[in-house]
Amino acid sequence: MRLSTFYLCMAVVGTVVPWVFFASFFASKGLDIPLFILSLFGNAASGGFSADVLISILVFWIWSFVDARQLGISQWWLVLPAGCFVGLSCALPLYLYFRQKVVA
Repeated sequence: MRLSTFYLCMAVVGTVVPWVFFASFFASKGLDIPLFILSLFGNAASGGFSADVLISILVFWIWSFVDARQLGISQWWLVLPAGCFVGLSCALPLYLYFRQKVVA
């Protein structure tokens, strides 16, 4: 399997797995965004994990923006909605897929 194919597959997995949990939340609570955000920090364990992921995605966005400009990756902007509506588990492998297509 080529590395670019692996990254693309992981972007799909990184979309489906979180959305299984998100869909369960929204099915039981409705589209209650304030409750969703509050639930991210509902206890110390989830708060620490959420903070870790939020900090990581911010660092990833900055790095990938600079990297994409240097490499001429025009699809970079797609990592923004991927990160906002799914998370780092989709945005990171998606960007690595775009990057691999340029550097390979």
